[in-house]
Amino acid sequence: MLPRFFIIIFFLPAFFIYSQTEHGFIGTSACGMCHKTEKQGNQLSIWQGSKHAQAYTTLQTEKADQIAKEKGFQTKAVETPECLKCHASGYNVDASLLGEKFKMEDGVQCETCHGAGADYKSKKVMENKEEAVKNGLKVYEKMEDLCISCHNAESPTYVDFKLDEYWAKIKHTIPENKN
Repeated sequence: MLPRFFIIIFFLPAFFIYSQTEHGFIGTSACGMCHKTEKQGNQLSIWQGSKHAQAYTTLQTEKADQIAKEKGFQTKAVETPECLKCHASGYNVDASLLGEKFKMEDGVQCETCHGAGADYKSKKVMENKEEAVKNGLKVYEKMEDLCISCHNAESPTYVDFKLDEYWAKIKHTIPENKN
């Protein structure tokens, strides 16, 4: 009896901590509701015009399937986890964590880089960076670490990654308030 009691007392807190860290994905259209205005830096339209927005679509091409085949995969690129890990969000997430507006087909989207947003999406939470981070917002000491998790030599289409040049194409900061 004591071992079972020990297991419950020891692992139950870990279970609750783990379950509280599972944040749901809301999708780019939900993020875009607030991040489409000039005041917010037109972030949605910047993303829409980027290659990140087309990342999933590129996996649906004959060229992508050929690359997957050459890499030894037996599935189409759009069905291959090794391809999806850099071309889509949510492909490996429990379906219960995917909101009704979330679409994996949106490719490399807001939550790919910024973290699943269901728990930090409210304006009240988002206005407090510490609270937003507690609720799933990802913040990076070195942005390059995030970028090179996909833009690296493991990618079959890798070209020399020039962070400054590529960031200039997708930069989407919130303008400073000029009151």
